[in-house]
Amino acid sequence: MGNSYAGQLKSARFEEALHNSIEASLRSSGGDPQPIFTQLYLEPEAYPDVKSKADMPLQGEEGHDPLNGHASNDPEELEDDDDSDSSSPPLPYLQTPAPDGSCTLDGIISRGFCQAGKDLRLVTIAAEPIEVPAGFELVGAKSPSIPEHILVCAVDRRFLPDENGKNALLGFSGNCVGCGEKGFRYFTEFSNHINLKLSTQPKKQKHLKYYLVKNSQGALCKGPLICWKDSKTRQFSSSALTSKPSSSSSLSSKENGGASGHSSSPFSLSDSPPTRMAQASSVFFGSQDLGRDCSFLKPLASTPSHKTLPIVPTALRVNGPTNGLGVDVHTSLLSPSQVSLVPQAQGYRTPDLGDSPVSSPMNSGPPKKRHRSWHPSALVPVPPTAVPVPAIRPIVNSPGSVLAVSSPQSLAAGVIQPQPVTAGETVIVPENLLNSSGVRPVILIGHGTLPYFYGSVGNIVVSPLLVSCYKSSQLTESNLETLGLHSNQMLSVEMMILLTLQYLARLASNQIPLREELEQIVLKAMLGCPGNPAISPSQLPWLARLEASVSGGSVQVVVTHNSLGEGISESLHSLSEGPQHQQHLPTYVVIICASKINGNEFCVLVLGKYQARALAEGMLTTNEFLKEISYELITGKVTVLASHFKTTSLGDNLDKQLVRYQRRRKGQVIQPYQGDVTENTNSQEPASMSPPPDSAELLNRIFQIYPAQLTVARSLLSQVCSIADSGTQNLDLGRFCKVDFLVLVPPSHILVHQTAQRIRQSGVLVDLGNEDTSTAHQKSEKYVVRLDADVHTKMEAFMKKVKQNPYTLFVLIHDNSHVDLTSALSGSVCHGELQGLADRVVNCQEVLDAMNLLVLQVSCFPYTLQTHQSRISIHNEIHWPSNNHLQREQPHNELVYFGLRDYSCSLQWGVASPILRCDDAFEKMVHTLLERHPHLHSMVIRSYLLIQQYTEAMMALTSSPSLRDHITPETLAMVEDLINAPSREGSQGRGHMLLVRVPSLQLAMLARERLEDVRDKLGLQLCFAVMLGSPASELSLSRNFINILRAWRGCENEEWVPHTYEDLEGLPCIIILTGKDPLGETFPRSLKYTDLRLIDSSYLTRTALEQEVGLACTYVSVDVVQESKTSTAPRESDGEKTTPTLNDGEELERPQSNGSAATRTSGSLVENGVSSSDLADSFQKPSTSTSQPECLVTSDVATLTEGFKQECDSLGSQLSSNPLKAPNAPRSNYSSSSSSSPSPSSSSTQRPSQSTQFGRVSKSSRVSPRTVILSRAAYNLLSGESGSQLSSFSLLPHADVSWSSPLRPLITQNLQGADQSLYYRQWTVARQHHADYEAPPVLHPRRLLLSGPPQVGKTGAYLQFLRILFRMLIRLLEVDVYDDDDEEDEEEETTDVTTPANTQWPDIEDIRKLPFDLNPRDPKFRKASPVYSDKMPKLFKVEFKKEGDNQTQGKRVTKSIRLSRFAAHNAFHHCEQCHLYSEAVPTTQLSECSLHAFSFCSSMLGEEVQLQFFIPKAKEQHFVFNHQGSHLESLRLPLVSTKAHDLLKSPIFTPTTGRQEHGLLNLFHAMEGATHLHILVVKQFEMPHYRKYWPNHILLVLPAMFNSAGVGAARFMIKELSYHNLELERNRQEEQGVKRQDVWPFIVMMDDSCVLWNTYQPTDGSEKSNGSSAIINVSLKAVLQHLESTPKIPLYAMCGVRKWSSSLAHKTPRNPFSRCHLHDFVLLNVDLTQNVQYDLNRYDCEEVDFNLRVNSSGLLLCRFNNFFLMKKHIPVGGNKDFVVKPKLVEIENKAPISPPQYVCAPDSEQTLLDAPAQFLLENFLQSCSHRLFPKAVQNRNNPVLSIDSYLSLSPEISVCYINSRPHSTNLNHQGLVFSGLLLYLCDSFVVSGLLKNFRFLKGATLCVICQDRSSLRQTIVRLELEDEWQFRLRDEFQTANCSEDRPLYFLTGRHV
Repeated sequence: MGNSYAGQLKSARFEEALHNSIEASLRSSGGDPQPIFTQLYLEPEAYPDVKSKADMPLQGEEGHDPLNGHASNDPEELEDDDDSDSSSPPLPYLQTPAPDGSCTLDGIISRGFCQAGKDLRLVTIAAEPIEVPAGFELVGAKSPSIPEHILVCAVDRRFLPDENGKNALLGFSGNCVGCGEKGFRYFTEFSNHINLKLSTQPKKQKHLKYYLVKNSQGALCKGPLICWKDSKTRQFSSSALTSKPSSSSSLSSKENGGASGHSSSPFSLSDSPPTRMAQASSVFFGSQDLGRDCSFLKPLASTPSHKTLPIVPTALRVNGPTNGLGVDVHTSLLSPSQVSLVPQAQGYRTPDLGDSPVSSPMNSGPPKKRHRSWHPSALVPVPPTAVPVPAIRPIVNSPGSVLAVSSPQSLAAGVIQPQPVTAGETVIVPENLLNSSGVRPVILIGHGTLPYFYGSVGNIVVSPLLVSCYKSSQLTESNLETLGLHSNQMLSVEMMILLTLQYLARLASNQIPLREELEQIVLKAMLGCPGNPAISPSQLPWLARLEASVSGGSVQVVVTHNSLGEGISESLHSLSEGPQHQQHLPTYVVIICASKINGNEFCVLVLGKYQARALAEGMLTTNEFLKEISYELITGKVTVLASHFKTTSLGDNLDKQLVRYQRRRKGQVIQPYQGDVTENTNSQEPASMSPPPDSAELLNRIFQIYPAQLTVARSLLSQVCSIADSGTQNLDLGRFCKVDFLVLVPPSHILVHQTAQRIRQSGVLVDLGNEDTSTAHQKSEKYVVRLDADVHTKMEAFMKKVKQNPYTLFVLIHDNSHVDLTSALSGSVCHGELQGLADRVVNCQEVLDAMNLLVLQVSCFPYTLQTHQSRISIHNEIHWPSNNHLQREQPHNELVYFGLRDYSCSLQWGVASPILRCDDAFEKMVHTLLERHPHLHSMVIRSYLLIQQYTEAMMALTSSPSLRDHITPETLAMVEDLINAPSREGSQGRGHMLLVRVPSLQLAMLARERLEDVRDKLGLQLCFAVMLGSPASELSLSRNFINILRAWRGCENEEWVPHTYEDLEGLPCIIILTGKDPLGETFPRSLKYTDLRLIDSSYLTRTALEQEVGLACTYVSVDVVQESKTSTAPRESDGEKTTPTLNDGEELERPQSNGSAATRTSGSLVENGVSSSDLADSFQKPSTSTSQPECLVTSDVATLTEGFKQECDSLGSQLSSNPLKAPNAPRSNYSSSSSSSPSPSSSSTQRPSQSTQFGRVSKSSRVSPRTVILSRAAYNLLSGESGSQLSSFSLLPHADVSWSSPLRPLITQNLQGADQSLYYRQWTVARQHHADYEAPPVLHPRRLLLSGPPQVGKTGAYLQFLRILFRMLIRLLEVDVYDDDDEEDEEEETTDVTTPANTQWPDIEDIRKLPFDLNPRDPKFRKASPVYSDKMPKLFKVEFKKEGDNQTQGKRVTKSIRLSRFAAHNAFHHCEQCHLYSEAVPTTQLSECSLHAFSFCSSMLGEEVQLQFFIPKAKEQHFVFNHQGSHLESLRLPLVSTKAHDLLKSPIFTPTTGRQEHGLLNLFHAMEGATHLHILVVKQFEMPHYRKYWPNHILLVLPAMFNSAGVGAARFMIKELSYHNLELERNRQEEQGVKRQDVWPFIVMMDDSCVLWNTYQPTDGSEKSNGSSAIINVSLKAVLQHLESTPKIPLYAMCGVRKWSSSLAHKTPRNPFSRCHLHDFVLLNVDLTQNVQYDLNRYDCEEVDFNLRVNSSGLLLCRFNNFFLMKKHIPVGGNKDFVVKPKLVEIENKAPISPPQYVCAPDSEQTLLDAPAQFLLENFLQSCSHRLFPKAVQNRNNPVLSIDSYLSLSPEISVCYINSRPHSTNLNHQGLVFSGLLLYLCDSFVVSGLLKNFRFLKGATLCVICQDRSSLRQTIVRLELEDEWQFRLRDEFQTANCSEDRPLYFLTGRHV
C-alpha cells in the first residue's frame, strides 16, 4: 500500500498526517478521530466550525447554478437546436420529465402515425402526392417522443404568422394529411389525432416548427422555421414543454431563473385563449431559480385513488405549465437535463386552475377552449416508459480542477454543451421508493455527469445546493485577488471530494448541509494549501473511506468505475428493498466514479429522512411551499394526520372529552381576574368583567421623538441637502415652499392603521401645513396607501398632484420596502397576492422623472435593495446609528433597544430560562411524526402538532390535569401565564399577548377555529381572546373584550374598536399571525411570548429568518438587560443596539400639535405658522410669540448647514450672526442635540421611539425582552454566534438575490451599515425576477434608503425628517433681516410741530417747520462719524477702538423673518406666478434683448458719457425710439396729474454689484404683479452674469471706467441720466401740449437688499394698552403709491421710509413724519436736486454726504415714519468683499494688510496696493483718523470742521458739516471751536475768506486732500493756509497706489 504513493505525494506532512490518522483510528475505541484533511487544511479552531454547522436546507441556490446558471440566448442557437436533436441532445437536468401517460408501451407503434394508422412522417410521405386545400400550408410538427422525425400537417395559413412573427390569428384550423380527416379546430384535439404524445399543454407555437417545401426533385423537405413571434428568444418557461427536451430549452436563465414564483416569460398574456391559459398558469405559478428549479420530481402516486397531481415538495420542475393539470405524473424518464435552469413554470400545480385561489383574476371557470377533459378524474394514468434523453457532460477546462460548466461571467449567457451519452448511463428509479423507505432521496449535484432517470422519477429530488462550491475555477481574476488567492491554488476534484466527505461527516444528526458553510471550508482549504497535494486515483477511494469512517456510519462511500449512475442505481435499489435494510441507513452516500476516461466524478445521495426532507422543502420558495400546503389541505392529503390528532395524547377522543366537560360546566364560564379558575355564570355582563376604572389607570398616548430618531432625521436631511448641492441639477431645494408625502406600506390593513396613527400622533400634517388641526385626525389615513390592487388609482392621483404642484417637494416613502421587490414584468398573482406592485409604483418612469419627488425606501432588512444592480447610491443610504455610547450611565427606568443580536448574545447570559429557546420536546415529537408522514410538508405536521399542544395545555389547566405530562413545558408555561396573569397581584386585570406565527393562511384559520372552539368549550371565553392576525383583514374582537379595552383607555366613544395590535395593550390574547412575511406591524408592550416553532428549514435566507425573530424586537428596561448580563461580560460588538434615551428630565417630546397648549413657535414671526420642528429649535432667536421659552441647542447644527447654499439664506449666516443671544433660552445639558419643550403630558418614563406607548403609573413597570421559542433549525442559526454553527448573517441575504461568486470572504457580525451594504453590493446580484434585475446603470439620484433594525422607531424618524425638511425649506424661505434698535427713539426731537399719529400724508408747511436731524441715526452708520448738531449728547457712547482694528463691519443683529407674499426675491426663487418675470422662456433667448447706446453730456464729468441699455423685447414699451426704431431717445415718464389704480409712476433704479444670484431683484411679488419699470444698474464686467440670471430685466451698463468704482458712481450716473431724461421727456411732451412742470420728476433709488415693507395696522382707535401696534406686511407697490400720492409732491426733494426693527412693534412713533437722513430706499426728485450731486468717487456714506448737501441747499427731505423697510443681511457682494492686496503678485506677503498701510509717504519704497485710491483713503480715515485729529477724539464739543463733504472719521470723532455754497442753510457755528479742519477735494466755492470765519483750538490739525501733488500745493496757496497752519515736509502722504492708479495726496498741518 505504501508503494501506491510513490511518485504521487511528495509531501512529508501529508504522509505524517495520514499515518497519525490511521493510528488514531485504530487506537480509538469509540471516539471519532479527526479526519486527515482537517489536520491538513483547516486550522484547529476552525474544526468545530464545521462540526455542527447549519442545518437547514438552503432556500434557493445562491450563486451560479449547478450546471449552468448561464443561458444561451443566441437566436441562432435556438433555431438550430431543432436540427441537432439527435446529435446534440438536450441537457440532462434542464428539462422536465414527460408526465405519466405521455405514451403507452404499445404507443411506440403509433408514434409517427395518426389515430387512423396512416403514416405522417416526412421521410415516408415526402414523395407522395398530398392534397392541400386552398389557403392551407403544409407544415412540419415535431414530436418529442420521436425527435428524429417530422410529422406532416396541413394548417390554415391564417393561423400561422408572417415573416415578422405577427398577424397569426388566435386559434387553429388543420387537416390530417394521413387519413384526410378535416376541420380540427383545436390544436389539442389535432395533436391527439396525430399522436404527438405531449407531456404538456399542446401549443401550435411550440410544435409546428417548419414550413415544408418541395425540392428540385419535387419531394417534400424541411423548409424555413415558422417565425412564431417568440421562437427566437423564447424561454421554455412560459410555453408548454414537450417531453423532448430539445436543447433549445436553452437555459435562458439569466442567473438561476426567477425565484419566488415568477416566470420570466417574455410573452405578454396575449396568445390565443388556450395559450393564454397555459401562460397564465406559468405566470401565476411562475418558476423559481435553479435551486428551487431542480426542486422535486413529481412523486409517484402509489394508488389510483390519487387522481390529482400530488404537490408534495416534489419533483424536478415540470418545465412549463404542463397540461398535467390533473394527471398523476409517473414520469417516464427524467434526465438530469430536466432540472431546468430556465426561469420556468411551477414546480407543482394545484389540482385545477379553477380551484386555485389565484386563478380567478385570469381564468375563472374552465378554459374556453381545448380542455374537453377538464377535471382530473377524466385523465387515466398510463404506465411509464423510457425516452432516451442525454445527460450533461461538463466541458473539461483543465485536468484536475473542479470543472465549471460555464464561463465565469456571472450573468453572461453561457452554453452547456450536451454530449451524446452511452447506453449504460441510465438509472431506473424503483417504484414505491417513498412508501417503502419513507424517504425521498435527494441527489446533491457534485462534479461530473449525472445519469438519466427512468421510472418513478417523482421519488427522487436533484438539488444543486452545493454545486457552486465546486466551481472555484469560475472565479474571476479580480475575485481571486479579493480573496487573496492565486489561480494555482485551485483545488482538484479529489480534494473537493475529501473536503465534502469531511464536512458531511461532521454534521450533527439534526443539521443539514449549507452551501455557505461548505464554501467557507473550501475557501480555507484553498488559502491553507498553496501546494495542493496530488492524490492518485488509487488513493482516492481509500482516503475517502477513511474520511467517512469517522462519521460513525452516517456517511458511506460508494466507488464505481463506469459511471455515477451505477452507484446511484445500487444505492436506490438497496433503499427500495425495504425496511429490513434500513436499520443501518446512512444519512449521506457519497458516490465517486473513478473513471479513466472522464477523471473522477462524484455526487452525494442524501438518505437521512430529516435531511432529505429539509433539503427538498428548502428548494421551494415561500410562495411555493404555501401553495403546496394549501394543496395538501384542499385535496385532503392531511386527513390521515388530522385523524391522528383527533385523539388526545392519552388516547381519548378529544371532541368527546370537550363536550363532556362542557356539559359538566352547565353553561358556566370561568370568571377572569379571580385568584383561581372559579366558576361564574355566563349571563354576567361582560362589562362588569373589566376591572373597576378607578383601579385601572388610563392609558395615555405619547408620541415622542428620541435622540436616535432625531439623528437619523438629520442624517436624511443632510443627505437631501448634499443631493441638492451636488451640482447635478437633480434637486433644486430653493424652489420648494411646501412638503407633501405619501407612505406606501405592504398590503396589511393593520399596518395602514398603525402608520396613520403615527402620522396623527406626530402632528406632522399640521406642522407641514397640509391639514389643519380639525381635519388632520380624519385625513391621516389618506396619506398611507397599501400596495394592493387599488394602489394604481391612488398613485395616479398622487402623481397628478406631483405634476400640478411643481413648487411642492413630495416625498414618497416606501416603508418595509424589502417586501415583494418583484419585477413588474414577472409580476403575477402568487398564493393569492399580487406581486410586482412595488416595482410598478416606485420604479415607474413618472416617479423616476419627477424633479420634485424624493423616494425614501425604508427597510429593516435592506439586503435585497443592496445588490450589484441596486438603484440606490451607497451615499444615499442612511443607517440607524449603532453607537451605544449613550448607554454608559443610564438610569434604571430607561429603555434600550433589544434587537436580533441581543437575542443571540442573550444565550451567553447563563440565566435559567433564556429568552431565546428551542423547544426540544416539541422537536422530538415533530421528528416522530415526520417519519410517519413522509408525503406531507413538514409545516403541516408542525402546525397540527402545535394546535394539539395548545389545545391540551388549555385542557390540562382546566379539565384534564393528567394531560400535563404530554405537553411540552414551554407550551404549558405560556398557556398558564396567559390564563393566570390577569388575576395576579398588581396586574389590574392586565394580561399578556402570545403571538403564534403560522405563515399559511389555511393553517392559521384552522388553528384559530380550533383554539377558539376548545377555549369556549372549556369556559375560558372571558379569560383571553383568540385572534387571527392576517394582513388581508381587520382585527375582529368580541364585544366584551372591546369594552374592557375601552374602560382601560377611558374611552367614551361607543364606536371605538381596536385597529392595531398596539390597541390590544394589556389584553390577554393569542394572536395567530399569518401571511408570507411579517410586514412590520408593531406589537404592544404586553406581548410576552413569540412562538416561532413553525419557522424551520424552509426559512433559509437571512431576511426570511431574521424578520421572523424581528417580531420580538422591542425596547426594554436597561436594568433588565444589565441584570441579565451580570453573568457575562458585556459585548461591545453589538452594533444594532441603539439607545435613544436621554438623561433624567430630558424628555424629548413633541407637543400635541399646533392647537395645543404646549405649542412651540418656530421662532420667526408668529405669522409664519410653523410649529415645533426640532430642527428649527436649534436655531431659534428669542421668540416673539407668547409661547414658553425654548431650550436652544446648536451642537448638531453642522449637519444641517453642511449642505445649504448661502443664497438660500442659509442657516450658516443666521447662526453666525448671533450666537444664541437669547436671555430667555437657558442652555440645557442635553446628552444629544435636540430640543425639548416642557409639556403637561410628559410621562415619568421614557417610551421607546418605536411607537406610541402607554404610560404606566406603577413604579414596577419594567419592560422585559420577549421570550422567543424557535424550531431547532432556526435556533441553530440564531445561536450561531455563541455556538460552532454558521450564523444567520452568513446566509444568502434574500431569496430574490443570489451570490455573484462561488466563493467570497466570510461576512462577520461586525460588518454593519455601510460596510455591510458594500459587501452585499459586491457579492450579490439580483435574480431575474427581482425589480432591480434590469435596473438602469445610472443610480436614481433622488432615492434614499433608510435602514434600521426592526421596531427601532424608523417611522418616527422619517416623520421627523419630513418636519425638519419642511422647516429647512421654510428656512430657505426665511431671511435674516437687520434688527438693530433705533437710536432716535431715545433722543427723539421735541418740536413745536405735532402731527396727529394717524395722519396719512405730510403737510408741507408742517414739514418745513421741522428741524432737520443732521446726525445719521441708522444703525448701519454706527461706525461712521456723528454729525455735529446743537442737540447732540455731550458724551460718547462708543468705546474707543484700537488702532489697526480691522475695518470690516462689526456683526449687526439680525432676525429671521418668514418671507411674506409681498417679498422681493433673489434668483433662487421660482414659482408659477413669477417664472415669466424672472426666468428666460426657451423661445426668448438672450438674443431677444436689444442693446441700445444712450449718450449725454455730464456737466460734472465735463465730458460725454455713453451708457448701454439692454432692453428685453417685452420692456420696450417703456422707452421712446426714433422712427426707425433703432435709436433710443428717452425713457417714458408719466404726468404728475395722471391717476390710475395700478399705475406706478416712478422708474426704479437698483445699483447692484456682485449679487447676480443673491440680490433681491425679483420685485414681481413686491409689486403684486403690477406693471412697473425696474432698471438694474450694473458694472460693465458683470453685465453677462446679470443677463444670465435676469434675462427679462432692463440692464443699464455703466461705462468701463467705473468697473472698480464704488456705489457713489452708480448713484451719480442714475441721477445724471434721470435728469437728462427728464429734460428729454419735457421737450418731447411739450410738443404734445403738456406743460414742462407736469412731467413726473421722481425716480426710486432702491438697494438690492430691500426685502419687505411693513406698516402699522390701521387701528380702530383702540390701541393696545401697552402702546404697541400690530405691524403688517404691505407691498412695495402700496408703499410707492402712497408716497407718490403725497399732496404737493413736486415740492419735496426726497421722500423715504423708516428702517424696521423689532422694537417698533412696541412703540408707535410720536410723529408720523420726520426730516432726517434717507437711504436704502428713496423717492428722489431729480428736478429739484438738479444741482446737488452724489459724490461719484465714494464707496461708503455717499448717502449721508448727499443728504447733508440736499438739506443745506434748502430742500425738503421727508421720512414717512409709519412705513418700515426690512433689509436682508446678504453676506456676499455689494463691494463688501473687496480684498486689498499687493499690486505685485510676486511679493508673497501672507500677513493681511491693515488700514495704516493704506497710505505712505510719496515716492516711498512701501508695498503698493492694488485698490482704488478713494477706497484706501476712506478706509484709512475710518480707522486712523485719531492720528490725524488727536484733539477731536471723544470730544463732541469740538468737532472736526468738514467743508462741502462728509467723510467718516471713525465714530469717536464728530464732524461738523458746512456747505460753502452761497445761500445755503448751515448750522449756526457761533461760539463753536473746532478741533480740526478737513478739506476734501474742495472746489472754487471754498475761499480763504470762508475759512477765516471759523475758530480752532490750539493744536488743532488740518488735513487737505487733493487729486495730485500739484493741486495740493495750489490749494494750500490759494486758501492761504500757511498763514494759520504749520506744515512740515514729512506731513505729506499719498494713498498706497502706484502712479497709474492715480493716488490721492494729502497734507497734514497744525494750527498755530
